[in-house]
Amino acid sequence: MSTPGGGSGEIRLTGRATLDDRLAGPVRELAFQPPPWTRALTVRLSYDRTAGVLDLGCHGPDGYRGWSGGARDRYTIAPAWATPGYLPGEVEPGVWRVLLGFHRVPREGLPYEVTVTPHRSPPAPPPARAAPSPPAEPMPRAAARRDLPELDGLTWAAGDLHAHTVHSDGGLTVPALAALARDRGLDYLAVTDHNTVSHHAELPAASRAAGITLLPGQEVTTDLGHANAFGDIGWIDFRRPADEWARTVRERGGLLSINHPLAADCAWRLPMDARATMAEIWHWSWWDRTWGAPLAWAQAWSPETVMIGGSDFHRPGEGGELGSPTTWVLAADPGDPVAIEAGMRAGRTAISTGPDGPLLLRHGDEFLVVDGEGLVLWGPDTRTVITRNRVRLPARPGPHRLETDRNEVMALCT
Repeated sequence: MSTPGGGSGEIRLTGRATLDDRLAGPVRELAFQPPPWTRALTVRLSYDRTAGVLDLGCHGPDGYRGWSGGARDRYTIAPAWATPGYLPGEVEPGVWRVLLGFHRVPREGLPYEVTVTPHRSPPAPPPARAAPSPPAEPMPRAAARRDLPELDGLTWAAGDLHAHTVHSDGGLTVPALAALARDRGLDYLAVTDHNTVSHHAELPAASRAAGITLLPGQEVTTDLGHANAFGDIGWIDFRRPADEWARTVRERGGLLSINHPLAADCAWRLPMDARATMAEIWHWSWWDRTWGAPLAWAQAWSPETVMIGGSDFHRPGEGGELGSPTTWVLAADPGDPVAIEAGMRAGRTAISTGPDGPLLLRHGDEFLVVDGEGLVLWGPDTRTVITRNRVRLPARPGPHRLETDRNEVMALCT
């Protein structure tokens, strides 16, 4: 129900989410039309947070304007700024839609109220957070620190392919996250906020300030599975079928990876006719790495699976540490996001516990093992005990891994 709020132009949208609503479709659109004098909008969502979880987003007359999921209960969109997760810009005339996601709805239903406040003059933005200190001196690249050789002009780059900021449900700004990644010894970081690309505009400046390569990404997030879309490819509509995500990402020149396919209620349960060939096999939640299910899933999903890892970092002290695991990519230029993506697309990837953990790299027609003394090299036709810290061995086809004598996985390579 839509109720005008008098001379202020305030609009109230009320309703009751039911379990049937959730089953009919996870996102409802609540339409409204702001007054013609509107220069900015503030949207507030009220409901009993102890009874369920509702997500929040926005679609304007000219298209998508942002998403914050369950991380926020309000947002503002103004010409020069917007709440993180949302795109700034003019308030176009016409019909707008509040996107309301029914993430958790009790059987008895969940009443809600959405209040839309139009502003005649744009409100002032909130105070900016203090910028992180610049590095005292450039951090040597991981390949130099680990003494990794080049291969045909390509260099190994260490990074993390899954991290969040205040643009979704993370705790750090883009500059603060970039500085933390630099201090962790990473060469690159993919910033993959949920169902939004509002953070992309901040990446170039944060990259330069921190001295680290930042990859544009987004975590396409649904109740039945998550996937990372890498590349500066525009917003991917998470409300559409997964096959459509994959097709759109491919047509725009990006990469799609299935995220944490075995992670509790975030496990992958969406059908795909054309299966994505990249998957986040090593997620921070794989804390018992004697458990072989992630590797078994990769084999069953596709023989061509390109294995990557991601910390799914949100904030210090919660979940995985940034860079744990670390994904190594053999790239033409570790300073170029497009070159990192090209290395991933070609399957030139390896995963370690962190930037300084034992390494197993497919280096041309050889395996290069670094800091792996005492570990066991396993593969489809390989069983070898590593007797020195640095070893070169003939490479064989298929995914391989380093394990301890207790069968704990310490490194992977595609």
